[in-house]
Amino acid sequence: MKNSVAFILLFLFAVLAWNLSDYGGDMTFSVDGDAAGGPLGALLGILFAGGGIVLAGFILLAVGAVLAVVFAGVGIVCVGTLGCAAVVVALALAPLLLPLLLPIAVVWYLASRARRQRVVRG
Repeated sequence: MKNSVAFILLFLFAVLAWNLSDYGGDMTFSVDGDAAGGPLGALLGILFAGGGIVLAGFILLAVGAVLAVVFAGVGIVCVGTLGCAAVVVALALAPLLLPLLLPIAVVWYLASRARRQRVVRG
């Protein structure tokens, strides 16, 4: 299987090279108004188009990395802001919850005292 893939790729590159060397058509490639025609024009067109695609790929990777860093930073800021807001809300509600906390503290104290007496007797 590996040998057949290698032979297929070699065959495709040979066909591409033969097509480029045998091509004598009317394709032209312009650089600043100067036309380059024939096989050289085709080769330069393929080279520049491929280079543009490779350059675009690198640019997309760089933009993706920058966006990942920026969005991660914005997410950290949002989570920190929500945490600070939760602390502020808890501090604002703490005096209002005091009447509820007093009966809970009394029940907790009685339960722990009963549990302590059970351990001492047992």
